Amino acid sequence: METETAELTTVRSHQTAKLRRKSQGVFEKVPGSGIWWIRYADASGRLRREKAGTRGMAVMLYRKRKMQALQGKKLPETIRRKAVLFRDLVEDAVTYAREHHQTNRERDYRADLLVELLGERPADSITPQEIDRQLSKVAREREWKPASYNRFKAFVSLAYRLGIENDKVSVNPARLVRRRREDNARIRWLSAQEESRLRAVIQADYPGELPAFDLALHTGMRRSEQYRLTWECVDLERRQITIPRSKHGGIRYIPLDNTAVEALLRLRARGKGTGPVMVLAESGHGYEVGHALSTPKEWFKAAVTKAGIADFTWHCLRHTFASRLVMAGIDLRKVQELMGHKTIAMTCRYAHLAPQCLQDAVSKLDGWGVKTGNETDTKTDTVAFEGSDNRPVDYRQVAVQ
Repeated sequence: METETAELTTVRSHQTAKLRRKSQGVFEKVPGSGIWWIRYADASGRLRREKAGTRGMAVMLYRKRKMQALQGKKLPETIRRKAVLFRDLVEDAVTYAREHHQTNRERDYRADLLVELLGERPADSITPQEIDRQLSKVAREREWKPASYNRFKAFVSLAYRLGIENDKVSVNPARLVRRRREDNARIRWLSAQEESRLRAVIQADYPGELPAFDLALHTGMRRSEQYRLTWECVDLERRQITIPRSKHGGIRYIPLDNTAVEALLRLRARGKGTGPVMVLAESGHGYEVGHALSTPKEWFKAAVTKAGIADFTWHCLRHTFASRLVMAGIDLRKVQELMGHKTIAMTCRYAHLAPQCLQDAVSKLDGWGVKTGNETDTKTDTVAFEGSDNRPVDYRQVAVQ
């Protein structure tokens, strides 16, 4: 009896030892919680702990980590890293935009909304579907145009791209969010009759703003380019304006016609010839003559409304500049350079305004080729037609004659 008891005790001891070896490194941090953890030494000998889930998952994860340690593989550095919030990525994007893009704002307006929507979320937990859902919701509420949606989506993508470069996140979910189709085909430009009415209103109510109006209409500068322009970038002798950093980041040069030169001379007369070009012509609202302006919105919108011109903004003056060049027969490549477009596709939006140029192009084909009735124009080596003597005649020889 004693022998059997001793043998049973030995068997149980072996089973307990085997169970302990099998469960080594696997433990329940809070007994009875059902959540199991693992403890192991990585390839560098550093002790680590990881939450696994169920006991079976913990055993599998423990074996995997032990195998990685034996193979000398280092674990990802993010395994114990504190979660990076989306607001952190946005902050980096704001700093980057302030240094590399044209902006006078201390904080980009897109950043404020994005932080409000997703700021407290871990950046690596946000999915493409969630980005689209949040932006679509705001787009419906604020009646965004597709272009506005795309700008916010691009800013999210910039934030994640910088996060990847800074090793804060590993993927960019915004890349999988589809852009919305923008309707860029519609071009609003100023007709001669509309210009007469608008010019009369400006002359009567805002005479000091006529030079700004003429400069925009005869240079095609973007509003930001015009209202950030300084006299150091204006060369009246060479009749040229230099934009040190355009919308696309490069330098561009704008030639000046007589109207633009006259407008600049009038603007220089009200200032010191140094500093900002766009300054106040008359004192008011607590500002003296020569105070730098940042936008024409204060007076232009009122002038357009009084002139009875519908759906017209300051940017439409830029469209008018390009449209008039095209209608004057200027080559699209030259228009592209004058407008500072990055691609010719942007300039081709104005091509329909020069139908006569296209008609002249196809008219040059009149008189080419041979008209022989109902014969086809096939010009292969094996095709011929019957002459008056019923002999095959080479079509190419006829064409040369």
